[in-house]
Amino acid sequence: MGPTLRLALVASLAVVVLVGAIVLWFLATALPVRTGPALQKLRHLADVPREAWSRLQGKTIFFGHQSVGYNIVGGLQDLGAGDESVHLNTVETKDAGKIAGPMLAHGTVGRNRDPESKIAEFKELLEGRLGEKVDIAFFKFCYVDITRTSDPEAILAAYGKAMDDLKARFPRVVFVHVTVPLCAPEKGVKEGIKRLLGRSPELDDNLVRARYNSLLRERYSGKEPLFDLALYETLGPEESRYYSLRNEREIPVLVPSYTSDGGHLNPTGRRHIAEQLLLGLLDLAGGSQ
Repeated sequence: MGPTLRLALVASLAVVVLVGAIVLWFLATALPVRTGPALQKLRHLADVPREAWSRLQGKTIFFGHQSVGYNIVGGLQDLGAGDESVHLNTVETKDAGKIAGPMLAHGTVGRNRDPESKIAEFKELLEGRLGEKVDIAFFKFCYVDITRTSDPEAILAAYGKAMDDLKARFPRVVFVHVTVPLCAPEKGVKEGIKRLLGRSPELDDNLVRARYNSLLRERYSGKEPLFDLALYETLGPEESRYYSLRNEREIPVLVPSYTSDGGHLNPTGRRHIAEQLLLGLLDLAGGSQ
């Protein structure tokens, strides 16, 4: 092999290696996320008169959750530490005997990846005297509870039956319905190759979560209180809507800047969601009217 041919082969190999490196970098870093105009304008705590918060601070609230719920509670505490007027007396307990006076009581319900267990424990807690102590009550599923293998219609049917029973037994309590949180597409070569082949576990899961959320909205929106957690997770700080496309169909996604692991909320995300939750609770308490 002559020097010229050898040099040509080395150059060709270098080009192949460079192109391969660029492709791998793209697959590892590119996110299939798009943005569009927000479907609604976000409200902010700064828009609410400070004296309005006294109505909410006089309410007794129970919030059942798991890990993302702890993120949200952390966001509420962040906001309260920065502004005493929006501070809520937050106590981790689901023991009715420890609830005396206005507070935001919270605690874990059920087991992750088992939505029926969360429905059952929330109902059990309310029926076990908690329903006699609180003014507002709600719980949320985690993103791991509803995935591509879930049956969203069956989950909603079980949820709706339990909530109907609770509303009949505790007509004084305001029950809030919460959409299931979403995930952000993951980074990495493995995930990039899956997307290149038309497969993405995060989007597959979000598609089923979006179906559940759509069913929940159809059943309760405009009729009973609903906190659209999933919607707020898709609204970026610049008030753009975040989503991915598959076969020209939009799939909502968690704003990447709101999470460090694709599902849980980081400090920015938890403050954003906590702010919208506070405003929603304020509406229920009549403080914004």
